Amino acid sequence: MASRGLSEEEALTEMNKMVAFIKQEAQEKAREIKAKLVKQEQQAIDAQYEKKRKGAEVAQKIAQSNLTNKARLRLLSRREEHLQDLFSTARSAISSLSQDSDRYTKFLEDVILQGFLSILEPEVKVFSRPQDVNTAKVAASRAAEGYKSISGKAVSFTVEGTLSGDLAGGVKLVSGSNRISLDNTLDERLRLLEDRMLPEIRKDLFGINENRKFYT
Repeated sequence: MASRGLSEEEALTEMNKMVAFIKQEAQEKAREIKAKLVKQEQQAIDAQYEKKRKGAEVAQKIAQSNLTNKARLRLLSRREEHLQDLFSTARSAISSLSQDSDRYTKFLEDVILQGFLSILEPEVKVFSRPQDVNTAKVAASRAAEGYKSISGKAVSFTVEGTLSGDLAGGVKLVSGSNRISLDNTLDERLRLLEDRMLPEIRKDLFGINENRKFYT
């Protein structure tokens, strides 16, 4: 028996069902797409925010580090100024030594004797400031006597006033063979003392440096 075709009303009903189904599918698909887009956008916003947050943290750390470094450099600069003031005071003090004739002559005698004993040669040249030549000759004569008493040997010497008059005082000694020289000027002795005692001076003035593991 041949099947009966759909009436116009039935066909319209079926078509409406299909349209409703397609519309529902489209709406569900649209909701899925919208939810996906919203999620992606939120993730993008979160990523951008996180990037900016990390950037701000890095910038803050750099700024803080720069401020810390500047403060540290200012502190080191002030400390260095303080040390230079201290050394300048010491230089002024040693410069006054040559104004005391007796003390200065004894000082020259001691450093010249030290030079004779270090060089240990029969002939030594002694160099002093021009204004110290006579004092140096007296001191060298006494030092030569002390050298003979200690070593049992005689030493001959000459004194030349060729050192700069701007020096605080003292002498330089050169062996007769010119192979050995010894700088016993006040300026050089103070410089060596500054270098040797600088760590101790820094510790006394500014306390222990936590960044240093060893002290000499």
